Amino acid sequence: MVSQGSRQVARVALTMALSEDREQERELKSRFAREGFKTAAVDYGGDFISSVNKITERAVVAAKREGVIREVHAEEGAVAGATREALSQIMPKAIGLNVGGKIGIARHQDHISVAVFFGVGLLHLDDVAVGLGHRAVSS
Repeated sequence: MVSQGSRQVARVALTMALSEDREQERELKSRFAREGFKTAAVDYGGDFISSVNKITERAVVAAKREGVIREVHAEEGAVAGATREALSQIMPKAIGLNVGGKIGIARHQDHISVAVFFGVGLLHLDDVAVGLGHRAVSS
């Protein structure tokens, strides 16, 4: 069974990944902060295969920049691992194609979730894909 903390932080990460623009990101970030969540979001686009490491790196950098995690090996690794898990879920649709969309990151206490929401495709023939990863770290 999924714990309540895991479910809530996953919902927040998905909401951040689905945000439309920077203004909405700021509004959501503020709202979620009042509820005790730390959040970040970052846009990404490019060839999927060559971008996996860059996407992971951008997620870790955004999480540190926004104060979601500290610059501690275990917390950086948690975000990197959750991002890789999320990417592995969209890999079957994305291999060999371009992706573009947003990465949402959320933390509440010892729960960290990373959600990716990407358009996947070529030219205007896009599909959509969502992936979600979760890790636990010591608060």
